[in-house]
Amino acid sequence: MTTAPGRRSSTFTRLLRHGFTDPSAAEQLLDLDALASVRSDPVLLEALGATADPDLALRGLVRIVEAGEEGERQVLLDTLVSAKPLRDRLLGVLGASEALGDHLARHPRDWQALVTYESADLHPGVAEFEQGLADAVDPDSLRVAYRRCLLTLAARDVCGTTGLAQTAAELADLATATLRAALAIARTAAPEDAAQCRLAVVAMGKCGGRELNYISDVDVIFVGEARDGVDETKAMQAATRLAAHMMRICSDTTVEGTIWEVDANLRPEGRNGPLVRTLSSHLAYYQRWAKTWEFQALLKARAVAGDPELGAEYVEAVSPLVWGAADRENFVPDVQKMRRRVVDNIPADRIERELKLGPGGLRDVEFAVQLLQLVHGRSDASLHSGSTLEALRALAEGGYVGRADAAQLDEAYRFLRSMEHRIQLYRLRRTHLVPEDEADLRRLGRSLGMRTDPVAELNKAWKRHASVVRRLHEKIFYRPLLDAVAQLAPGESRLSAKAAAIRLEALGYADPAAALRHLEALSSGVTRKAAIQRTLLPVLLGWFADSADPDAGLLGFRKVSDALGKTPWYLRLLRDEGAAAENLARVLSAGRLAPDLLMRAPEAVAILGDPEGLTPRTREHLEQEVLAAVGRAGDAESAVAVVRGVRRRELFRTTAADLIGSYGTEDSPAEQDHGALVDRVGSAVTDLNAATIAGALRAAVRERWGDTLPTRFAVIGMGRFGGHELSYGSDADVLFVHQPREGVSDEEAGRAANAVVSEMRRLLQLPTADPPLLIDADLRPEGRTGPMVRTLKSYGAYYRRWSLVWESQALLRAEHMAGDEELGRAFVELVDPLRYPMEGLGEDAVREIRRLKARMESERMPRGADPTLHAKLGRGGLSDVEWTVQLLQMQHGWAEPGLRTTRTREALAAACAADLIPAEDAQTLDEAWVLAARVRNAVMLVRGRPGDTFPSDARELAAVGRYLGYEPGHVGDMLDDYRRITRRARAVVEERFYGAAG
Repeated sequence: MTTAPGRRSSTFTRLLRHGFTDPSAAEQLLDLDALASVRSDPVLLEALGATADPDLALRGLVRIVEAGEEGERQVLLDTLVSAKPLRDRLLGVLGASEALGDHLARHPRDWQALVTYESADLHPGVAEFEQGLADAVDPDSLRVAYRRCLLTLAARDVCGTTGLAQTAAELADLATATLRAALAIARTAAPEDAAQCRLAVVAMGKCGGRELNYISDVDVIFVGEARDGVDETKAMQAATRLAAHMMRICSDTTVEGTIWEVDANLRPEGRNGPLVRTLSSHLAYYQRWAKTWEFQALLKARAVAGDPELGAEYVEAVSPLVWGAADRENFVPDVQKMRRRVVDNIPADRIERELKLGPGGLRDVEFAVQLLQLVHGRSDASLHSGSTLEALRALAEGGYVGRADAAQLDEAYRFLRSMEHRIQLYRLRRTHLVPEDEADLRRLGRSLGMRTDPVAELNKAWKRHASVVRRLHEKIFYRPLLDAVAQLAPGESRLSAKAAAIRLEALGYADPAAALRHLEALSSGVTRKAAIQRTLLPVLLGWFADSADPDAGLLGFRKVSDALGKTPWYLRLLRDEGAAAENLARVLSAGRLAPDLLMRAPEAVAILGDPEGLTPRTREHLEQEVLAAVGRAGDAESAVAVVRGVRRRELFRTTAADLIGSYGTEDSPAEQDHGALVDRVGSAVTDLNAATIAGALRAAVRERWGDTLPTRFAVIGMGRFGGHELSYGSDADVLFVHQPREGVSDEEAGRAANAVVSEMRRLLQLPTADPPLLIDADLRPEGRTGPMVRTLKSYGAYYRRWSLVWESQALLRAEHMAGDEELGRAFVELVDPLRYPMEGLGEDAVREIRRLKARMESERMPRGADPTLHAKLGRGGLSDVEWTVQLLQMQHGWAEPGLRTTRTREALAAACAADLIPAEDAQTLDEAWVLAARVRNAVMLVRGRPGDTFPSDARELAAVGRYLGYEPGHVGDMLDDYRRITRRARAVVEERFYGAAG
């Protein structure tokens, strides 16, 4: 077959046309003497070109021919060109599986297993596979026989004789026969053990469901019983030895390789529990200790080997427990946890190639189907199937899943499983990763029938099917709920009202009947609005179910939709802006505060669809908007009504950003820097309240005095207001200072200042739909008995003569917030020497501060409150941390400029930087302060009213936990963590605050 230099032979061209990627190497192989009799046979070349990888198939064929004995080679080649069934099967396997090619090269006579083409050969069952393994007497011979059986199975698969479901069932049947053969070998090796016990092998997972992969761990559970007259302990020891030997026979690697791992970790207590238990021991565990996922695993339990009666007894005994799992106390939170995809442990560079665990992968389909089986199988035995595809079909026939959705999922699942099979078949390795190499992708695409552009076609089909799964895997929970309240065409199956209520209950809805009424109200009718709602609701219902209060989320959505349903932009926003619908779902189902704010002006929902909508406005921007609104208003009350409307809108913006940042979304993970979340809320609410006060001040002045008040007037922020650390429910602590203008008497200026203070407070507390802003001036000189407003000179005189150490401490938070900036700066300059005394505090002052703190701890803690869980006054809470930091500020602020700040965390960081407190102690205090601040924010968000302790209501407590980042069912962990973190902080406070003055 030599050709002139520079010219390609006709064989080269034919090889290229038939799909060979290395025609030169293929031409050399065809020139070998071993293939002399068939090299020019067009039938052979045609058959090689029809395989997934013609180059691989030809190499494999050459290896088999060369490994065979002289007389057998020609028999193989003659049969190959004369018998199409053998040709298609053998070359098909060689082109798809390098590993089976290796097996045939080691055992060249095994090709004869592919010659028979009887009808019984097309669909073998366990009995046929047992017959194929009958001669195996040791692990090596079992491996050879197993591969020979696998060879015939793979041949039927790659030739299309069997479909995906049949192939998976045959793989499970082959695994069953192999387990029986391995157990027989183990019994033969230890007849004394076999005589003492009955041992049943129960298949779980894909083997139990008769949907096994080519290479997969075979999950099993062992059940043992003593034979008559045998001590149970000795019988269990014997059964354990037999089971362990059986596992090794399958799992160990010998000269003939391995079969697959036998995994018994689904047994009670996992790998920490005994390998073999009696039936009564299994049942005792499941009835008392088992978790929901263990019942989910038992869906697929099937007795496959060993004592058939004992295996059947086990399956029959656990079945009621499986189908009663949905009645268990913790089923709903367990379901909420289980519904989240487990992708955290997949490396980032592999997640996009994961067929099983990645988004839109096989796990999504399998989990969704199993969960619906658990929910509805307790009342419908037709759903009691271990097979994913059979269960999906039964769910569709029963109306539990929409037929169109089920058909799409079925198609996608079959395609993804076929990809998985072909990937594993190549080297018979356990993997779920789509390869990256071009040649591997080409072979994979061709094995699935894609011949024009295999790589591009494969990627396109894979992404399309994964997208279908991603879109449908949660939608199938909720779409039938809409059908249950919709008018369906005659003959269509629907979820019954009872089944719909059961599903809603399983998904966390406390009042399923009300939820169904809301769904009917939202989605009934033939209008475009109802059609869009039917598209949105399945996804929204999933997000609501992912929260601590799904009922509140759905009710809130109905209220917002009722209020905005006729506006052209509302549903379009939710449908077209990807983040808007999920953001709305998170906000509506996380507590009362944000929905209450939204219901007062539902148009604020537009904030949730704007990419910049959740970013807090700056104080300058807010003041500009507020003062412009005041300028346009006709009177003070209408002006402040507008100002309070702005405040309500911005409070909603802040709460929404906080909730979404804390919960995270599908595209954006939860914010991990909790301190940043607290700081953002504190700054945003402080800026908002400062702008609101500025607006109220301008409105009060304009109403009576026009543009100029007879006295210069400033509002000084104190407490958390001055510290930019306001929570949602905080009052605004302030001091009022004024300075008479030139030519105005002190009396007239004082009257004007007092009048404007009274008017501001009245305006900000008028009963309206908007939340009031309470102004608290109790930190003023002489407290509640002192004048509400003083001149700068009067403040100076008081502080020089009468000021107490606690007042100096309170002034650490003083900062100008509204009104005359120059006057505000003058006040701050006036009090600086008081709050940062030269050379620090004397010992008497330090003792006084400690005495006041100790008195506050004993007197101000509410009666009956748990001091370990009180966020403000409790052990290691806000007060502990703040007093410790403020003592450092008063002692060292005169020398350390970084301590001259009104903000607790800034001052703590500055003290650490100045080596006034060890970094570890500073971190401990900061962590406790941030956590306590988040607890207060959470309580206000969840309950709609302020509080310093964790709620007692279970659902509210769960909502606080979700905000703080705890999964459902983990409120105990949350409380334990809070106590641990604040206990450590209190230890630092004891040392740094109550220790020696320094």
